[in-house]
Amino acid sequence: MTIYAQSSFASHQTGTLYLVPTPIGNLDDITLRALKVLKTADVIAAEDTRNTQKLLNHFEIKTKQISFHEHNTASRIPELVRMLENGKTIVQVSDAGMPSISDPGHELVVACVQAHVPVVSLPGSTAGLTSLIASGLEPQPFLFYGFLQRKPKEQRAELAELQNETATLIFYEAPHRLKQTLKNMVQAMGDRPAALGRELTKKHEEYVRGTLPELLDWATDNQIRGEFVILVGGNPNPQPLTTTATADATVPIETQVEQLIQTGLKPNQAIKQVAKTNHLVRQTVYNRFHQLDQEEKS
Repeated sequence: MTIYAQSSFASHQTGTLYLVPTPIGNLDDITLRALKVLKTADVIAAEDTRNTQKLLNHFEIKTKQISFHEHNTASRIPELVRMLENGKTIVQVSDAGMPSISDPGHELVVACVQAHVPVVSLPGSTAGLTSLIASGLEPQPFLFYGFLQRKPKEQRAELAELQNETATLIFYEAPHRLKQTLKNMVQAMGDRPAALGRELTKKHEEYVRGTLPELLDWATDNQIRGEFVILVGGNPNPQPLTTTATADATVPIETQVEQLIQTGLKPNQAIKQVAKTNHLVRQTVYNRFHQLDQEEKS
């Protein structure tokens, strides 16, 4: 394991990458430090330069922009790292909130760390924590999950793995997928307390609080607009994830795995769960399911 030690404010031969959060709605939420860094940087690497330009125009910032998004990450990172190694100061921003949190940024940070380029993160707006402290749910511990998988089967499998989590869960969701996601949450988690945060910090900011079934009713009866944060209370009474295929020795391991797969889990997820339930090594269950041990004996 390689250890990388960095003093953010020491003297460096290279430039510095600044990770600057931008407002998630209300432009007044930007910090004085963020404005200073944006003004004095050599380049701003922006998820959408058109969107960021609106922010720069509002605060009369003239710094040059360069696009940096999920579709040009591979080609752009080497260019940005070279600029940093040549002494340039670069600010990386997403369209709203914290870079890297359900937005571009992580791969650039990794590349800078590997190249021994200083990385400085500024505090600021983030939709997940903003909604958490106003939700009425337990603020800690919490688990930020971000966006669930879009395909229904894969999403149900994710939620099945999360149903025993005791921490408050934080998800992001688009308006056109909100109702289906809430349906899957009700199926996986029942009538847990939950909350929706919509259009945070904007003129039409709204919180909807209740149980998951009540939030589903709200989403069914109302026109859904804006980006959402979904918050779900943790499981107060977590139970082992079991089906009819429990640790009962009369149920073959292979059958237990098959039954979990039929509930929506992927084979590797089912193998992991069966191994845990039966107190077995994962590789043993894997071999049994794929009949590798029988093949080796033959």
